[in-house]
Amino acid sequence: MSGMKRTTEKNLMVFSGRAHPDLAQAVAEHLGTGLVPTQAYEFANSEIYVRYEESVRGCDAFVIQSHTAPINEWIMEHLIMVDALKRASAKRITVVMPFYGYSRQDKKHRGREPISARLIADLFKTAGADRLITVDLHADQLQGFFDGPVDHLMALPILADYVKEKYGDQPLAVVSPDAGRIKVAERWSARLGGVPLAFIHKTRRTDRPNETVANRVVGDVKGRYCVLTDDIIDTGGTIVKAAEALMEEGAAGVIIAATHPILSGPAVDRLKNCSATEVVVTNTLPLSDEQKFDKLTELSIAPLLSSAIRAVFEDGSVTSMFDGHA
Repeated sequence: MSGMKRTTEKNLMVFSGRAHPDLAQAVAEHLGTGLVPTQAYEFANSEIYVRYEESVRGCDAFVIQSHTAPINEWIMEHLIMVDALKRASAKRITVVMPFYGYSRQDKKHRGREPISARLIADLFKTAGADRLITVDLHADQLQGFFDGPVDHLMALPILADYVKEKYGDQPLAVVSPDAGRIKVAERWSARLGGVPLAFIHKTRRTDRPNETVANRVVGDVKGRYCVLTDDIIDTGGTIVKAAEALMEEGAAGVIIAATHPILSGPAVDRLKNCSATEVVVTNTLPLSDEQKFDKLTELSIAPLLSSAIRAVFEDGSVTSMFDGHA
């Protein structure tokens, strides 16, 4: 065996798709590394081509891509990046998806519907992903869809600590926009020092996407600043109706806090013109200049993602070099 040197040094490499380069750059900076130079472009018929401009053999790869609109394009690019790493002999591939595309399609409401969130997990597994890192999944059971470790990070501490610092001297209440997310509201309440809880009882139309019908406040919100929390703001309809319902019940003010600002279509106008004092989100998804408005506050998720990447990298598998087990 002389002449062959066994490498014991692990090599952390961070890769970014083109969906949200600013976030990936911030994550790399927190890790004290750069992003691996990557060539990526479309052919005339819109097929995506990706190639890494340096060797990735034996590396511990972390591929960051936010599933934002046009969502199918960025998911496809993410998959192709994973495939390129697998074929270039990366040692381990961790897919970092701050927002998990198709996560709302996690069960069948009616016959003949897909469970697209499961399909996404299978696609990444097939492409060559060993592990997923994601933030605030729409439903906890999505962790079980992927055959391998899933690190499910929570933005709650980042959002809640900001709210506590800014509004902590006001009487607060935490409000869940629907009964199904009351568990998350309980965690918020604990983080804010045990403030009261309320929820909005609503009915949703199964035949019309993004539409809710009735709103009724359950719990006492009178004279309180209500922290209305959700994982996603898409068209903003649900959360704005909830904010108005709270004001009608005598709330002193409403602070909307959500992890993933999809902000489709009418969302910006709705949020801008609603009675909420502030809308606090993280940068799991990129926001264009048109999507930014005065009462929107964007907090960075980069420190959280980089801590998770560092933990995965360091616990990785240093022992396997010595005992022969992966």
